[in-house]
Amino acid sequence: MTRTPVLYLSHGAPPLADDATWTRQLAAWSAGLPEPRAILVVSAHWEEAPLTLSATTTVPLVYDFGGFPDRYYQVKYESPGAPELAAKVKKLLRTPETPVHDAHDRGLDHGAYVPLVEMYPDADIPVLQVSMPSLDPRELYELGRKLAPLRDEGVLIIGSGFFTHNLSGMARATDGTPPAWSAEFDHWGEEVLRSGDVDTLLDFRHKAPAATLAHPRIEHFAPLFVSLGASSGEGRTVIDGFWHGLAKRSLQFS
Repeated sequence: MTRTPVLYLSHGAPPLADDATWTRQLAAWSAGLPEPRAILVVSAHWEEAPLTLSATTTVPLVYDFGGFPDRYYQVKYESPGAPELAAKVKKLLRTPETPVHDAHDRGLDHGAYVPLVEMYPDADIPVLQVSMPSLDPRELYELGRKLAPLRDEGVLIIGSGFFTHNLSGMARATDGTPPAWSAEFDHWGEEVLRSGDVDTLLDFRHKAPAATLAHPRIEHFAPLFVSLGASSGEGRTVIDGFWHGLAKRSLQFS
């Protein structure tokens, strides 16, 4: 079994699935990956402590957004449950001091299913979500480090967020020019990731330009720390550019 890579992707709001360029990029990305035996997703849209696992049977999706046309609430992604993966996650993470809970009725949220619809449209690979029990970068990095052995068993670990995420500051420029804060943060992140400086990334609140504008809350950047912990820290950008001014940089780690 070839060790699977680790991904961090900018998943977008449901309408990003209408962006033909973005969906084509996601499909091409997955086509170049080893076929995973299972997929483990850490999404920006699930914060819960103690760490909690999603349903291990096929249950309805979580349409965790509002104000969109009806068609976005009709999307289906009936992937198989992943009880074997859930058991392995518990074995890796559970201790008397760190319980792991189950949410037997929680389906995949849009941070998981929006990109998976494009990457694995047949929905034939078992998928499990785990919550973020904290937004502390170092705690999430350690979580990723503990999950890393799953890669040797064909599990694709995906952190799903958005590289910059300030909805109130989304650009309205018709020429596609991103706001300065988004472009500056994205450029900084690209440079730091290229250098492999994990410590600087973990301390991004103090080190990055426009950090509090790029991420008023850090939940969309936080899945990156899980991905970094589960990987060697050596990554490459697969998708870049901006969507309404937000950086959609997405990365693959070895």
